Amino acid sequence: MPTLKWTNKDFNVFQINGLEQRMDALNSCVRPKFHKLGEDFSAFFSSHLGEEFYPHVAKHARRTVNPPSDSWVAFAPYKRGYKALPHFQIGLWSTHLFIVFAIIYEAPQKNLMAQRLLDNKTLLQQLPDDFIISGDHMSPAAISMQDAKEEKLEEVLIRLRDVKKGEFLVGRHIPREEAIKMSAKQFQQLAEETFQTLLPIYKIIHGK
Repeated sequence: MPTLKWTNKDFNVFQINGLEQRMDALNSCVRPKFHKLGEDFSAFFSSHLGEEFYPHVAKHARRTVNPPSDSWVAFAPYKRGYKALPHFQIGLWSTHLFIVFAIIYEAPQKNLMAQRLLDNKTLLQQLPDDFIISGDHMSPAAISMQDAKEEKLEEVLIRLRDVKKGEFLVGRHIPREEAIKMSAKQFQQLAEETFQTLLPIYKIIHGK
């Protein structure tokens, strides 16, 4: 039975001043939940995609001054890292929860992946209207799929293909007010449903 529930305390971590203080709160409050999600959803992806997936909880180890504005657990089929691969994420900003599929700038074959998405743009256009897209994993901002289905979607994908720093994220953003009202079971169901909807996109960029 799902036991993981989000609280205001989780989101408030990202409003704590100071790197050390915020990291202490992140480590004690939020990261244990990410580790639990890592166990649960690694098995989910492994069973649905036929290859072993591994969880990667953000460590923010390179930070020496500025505290992190968000944090996450990522899922990828490589034990030693995820940033160079297309991956899935569950994470938090102070304002919202995100459940997304991501291709970020470290991916060496993102131009090929982007072209495959452009060639199958109708699949993206058929995603639910409450899905979002983004071209920058460092920003909390996003565009609803309802508003992005035509020009903006193509613009983000072309940038992913042609610009070194181009990125592509797609999935759901859940405002914190809604996230904290969800039961553990409701959140689990929403995350599974979101990832189920995103699996065909993962398969397309691998030419499956």
